[in-house]
Amino acid sequence: MTEKFKILGKFIKDMSSETPDVETYLYVRDRIAKYQLGIDINSKALKNQMIEVNTTFKFQDKEQNQKKSYFEIVYTTIIRVDENIKDKKDLERIVLCDVQLQIYPELEKSLLDLLHNSGFPGIKFEKKVDFENLYNQRFN
Repeated sequence: MTEKFKILGKFIKDMSSETPDVETYLYVRDRIAKYQLGIDINSKALKNQMIEVNTTFKFQDKEQNQKKSYFEIVYTTIIRVDENIKDKKDLERIVLCDVQLQIYPELEKSLLDLLHNSGFPGIKFEKKVDFENLYNQRFN
């Protein structure tokens, strides 16, 4: 079986760590275990069977607190899709699942590095993101 797509390039398009002041840092340091990871994936068709896939990870406090930090990474992957792939469902699966499975280890490491370098060294993600499951839930 031939590959359905090939990754031509990948890079961090945008990275943000915002902690407004020392009081916020001290407050967040005690609460960061309550922060949650949000994921957003979008894509843009380019020419020559290429697609730009932007995966955004946001690590944030979902509760209404005055003091909070904000962390975000936008990771861009440029792929070329096999010319035989025409079905919209196949393309969705490639963008939302297959590409994500390949880039996830690097993206997770980049986010953890950002958190550690922002003064939160003890952060680990207990569970890996299950893109296969998320993709399947989307259609059920």
